[in-house]
Amino acid sequence: MSLIDKFHDTRVLCLGDVMLDRFISGAVNRISPESPVPVLSVSESKIFAGGAANVAENVAALGGRCTLVGVVGQDGAARELEAMMQAQPRISAAFVPVADRPTTEKTRFVAHGQHMLRADNEIGEPVDAATEAALLSVIATHVQSHHVLVLSDYAKGVLTDTVVRGAIDLAIRVGVPVIVDPKSPQLERYNGATVVTPNTKETQVATGVMLHDDAKATEAGCKVLAETTIGAVLITRAEKGMTLVTRNAAPLHIVPRAREVADVGGAGDTVIAALALALGGGSELGRAATIANTAAGIVVGKRGTATVTGSELMEALEAETRSGLAPPQVKVLSWSEALLRVEAWRRDGLRVGFTNGCFDILHIGHIGILSFARAHCDRLVVGLNADASVRRLKGAHRPVNSQDDRAVVLAALAVVDAVVMFDQDSPQELIVHLQPDALVKGADYQLSEIVGADVVLARGGEVLRFELVPGRSTTKTIDRAKQSAAT
Repeated sequence: MSLIDKFHDTRVLCLGDVMLDRFISGAVNRISPESPVPVLSVSESKIFAGGAANVAENVAALGGRCTLVGVVGQDGAARELEAMMQAQPRISAAFVPVADRPTTEKTRFVAHGQHMLRADNEIGEPVDAATEAALLSVIATHVQSHHVLVLSDYAKGVLTDTVVRGAIDLAIRVGVPVIVDPKSPQLERYNGATVVTPNTKETQVATGVMLHDDAKATEAGCKVLAETTIGAVLITRAEKGMTLVTRNAAPLHIVPRAREVADVGGAGDTVIAALALALGGGSELGRAATIANTAAGIVVGKRGTATVTGSELMEALEAETRSGLAPPQVKVLSWSEALLRVEAWRRDGLRVGFTNGCFDILHIGHIGILSFARAHCDRLVVGLNADASVRRLKGAHRPVNSQDDRAVVLAALAVVDAVVMFDQDSPQELIVHLQPDALVKGADYQLSEIVGADVVLARGGEVLRFELVPGRSTTKTIDRAKQSAAT
């Protein structure tokens, strides 16, 4: 099982400032006659979870489970935020309602894709002692049943010194690692945390060190560790990537992964979510930081308050190997690995297709059916007859190429997302195991003759037939090669 697959069983407890992000979009075609300001003709209004709630959404999108703890008012924004959390089956909200403060709400006015204005409705004063006690009571109830605690500090008054100290101490007592996305320049208030993740500006304010290069980032991280009892510092440096400074290893400088930046909003929440799931899933800190960096590279390519899915992260990590090209072998999966991968794709709302064959000597007919199959699904799994199965079907002289060679060649094709071998004479058991949404076979088969068609149709899937390329088959290719050799 890969680390990303383990996210599904990882439970994150997130405490912090929850917010509602509202985007009001439209067009500006004139200036107001009342005053020299643009008039926004509203065409759309959308709401998103913000702050610590966006961390929870990122955890859920990546496949993990999150218990979200925060403070809300008794207002419409709270009801909207609660409804959003209730719609997420992998998020459990444990909000503490407070009558005399509003739910933090940020409203952005956007014209032609550009922000015109942001209006904030909030009270940033620290919560009172009764609210502090209520928050710590919720943490005490839940911390032992979670793999990691996240403190998402947006300086909106929830993470007071009392709440921070109490939450970290509760986690330490039961052996749960603590990740802090800090806002305060007094990083010593997070003493005992496993890792803190300040950005460049926050690090410079906290340490007085200007982060011009990797050496200065290392210097700043070492200064934090020297002045606190924090375990490690992961400095997020935007276009310069990340720097991880720990107490027992050399600094790790991680290069940025974003190919095209559309919006950096919410990237820090994605970093925290991915880091938490990786650590909670048993990863060492350096590997967890690399995964978080990759996740951030994906999310900044999306507009608005966005999230990253588990399958997006898995595919991006695979694509980073071998100088940015995925090695074909990573697509060759066991039956259990394939099922986990299919389940992850399906959780992300992706349509999974399946086709099968011997694929002994790859030719244009194979490329045709594979391309056709991939065009009718979001992800394509290819069932590959193992050597013993091919011999029973084609005779003792086949296959020409071994099952491992055939699998790697197939996996090297961009249209193929996974290759799974089977020893049986038919793919029936594999189809039952994977339950694909679409099944593709050559048009030389009638629907009643297509193995697994009944399984796919029974679950509401689709069976498609591809018109074969005339005169193209492995047998004919072999015959032509023999004739050519004879002459």
